[in-house]
Amino acid sequence: MLIRTLIILFTLTFITLNAEELKVISDNFKGDQQKGVAVFTGNVKVTKGMDELNASKVTIYTDKDKKPYKYVAEGGVSFFIVTEQQEKYRGKSQSAVYMPNEGEYQFYTKVDLIRLDDFRRVKGDKVVVNMSQGNAVAESAKDEPVIMTFTLQEKNSKQKSTAK
Repeated sequence: MLIRTLIILFTLTFITLNAEELKVISDNFKGDQQKGVAVFTGNVKVTKGMDELNASKVTIYTDKDKKPYKYVAEGGVSFFIVTEQQEKYRGKSQSAVYMPNEGEYQFYTKVDLIRLDDFRRVKGDKVVVNMSQGNAVAESAKDEPVIMTFTLQEKNSKQKSTAK
């Protein structure tokens, strides 16, 4: 009962300026308010608005005003993100870092990121997406390629074949 109460109290300190609530559900919790670190382990599910993050372990770092400035997710990470431009992303990786002040997501190891609006897909070993600046970078593992898949709309889809 005490642990559950502490989790609820600690989670309530993570309310953002726009009144969206950050909700964290996990099997275990360990926090150090002086250091601004909260560690959630075991079946972790983090939700904020429409965004969702699932992992084995999530560490949330907060500043002196108790506002999160860094999220680190480890172990079987899966996520669903809706950007300010209402673009929807779903994906998975082995680890992820979110820097809310920079609007940057960093995904590492066996990354599979899909933009659901137009089915663009990126697979690689490291994918960094900066929503504020509107740019992305993908890197591969040593012997693996970066794979990008996207749907192209042809202007004239009924082209005649010249082969006989």
